Amino acid sequence: MSGSQPGAGSPFDKLSLAHSSTVDRVADELRRALFDGELEPATPLRETALADAMGVSRSTIREALAVLVAEGLAKRAPNRGVYVTELDPDSVHDVCVAREVLEVAGVRRWATAGEETRDAVRRAMAEFTDAAAGGGSPTQLTAAHLAVHRAFVGLVESARLMAVAEALSAEIRLGLAKVDRIRRNSAEQVLSHRGLLTRLEAGDVEGAAEELTRHLQHAETSMLTALHLPHTP
Repeated sequence: MSGSQPGAGSPFDKLSLAHSSTVDRVADELRRALFDGELEPATPLRETALADAMGVSRSTIREALAVLVAEGLAKRAPNRGVYVTELDPDSVHDVCVAREVLEVAGVRRWATAGEETRDAVRRAMAEFTDAAAGGGSPTQLTAAHLAVHRAFVGLVESARLMAVAEALSAEIRLGLAKVDRIRRNSAEQVLSHRGLLTRLEAGDVEGAAEELTRHLQHAETSMLTALHLPHTP
């Protein structure tokens, strides 16, 4: 249960640090727990409980939680404290619509984008392929997956739009991680994304744009299902 305290059945039971405590190490361990599904959406992240579980000071936990809040992985609310980010159907839909607008616009700029920008897509695809082939952790796979999509936005060659894409990625990272955990089909995901790049390299920009649109719409449905949320009309 999200409100349980440390001890038997605590959501914090599996948290650990091999050595003592920097803020970065604590934040990394919390991210791992989030992406591995050990800490579910809406789970309260109590400073005292986390400090006891991880053997560090409350001030270190407080700083690490601030990092997660800044990344969109946790939220802070009056009278509620810090808790794992939870998504609602309208938010999922809105993020997916925004992603579609940005990513499809990027794909359609493939032919006019600079070679360095196109190379960024190729590198992101190669890193996603390597992460899947190497049995990467949920954190690594989700990060590599989203990097491919941000690279599509990068084809627009706008720093402001890339900043928007980063913010959108932060909002859905936990939802996408849960989808990936349920599916366990990273090899299929790599093939699907590689197919998009193959179309682009062959000059079939509109075909790639249409395929990406279908991919993102399916991603929205999968995320709502994985999060046990009602589907938007």
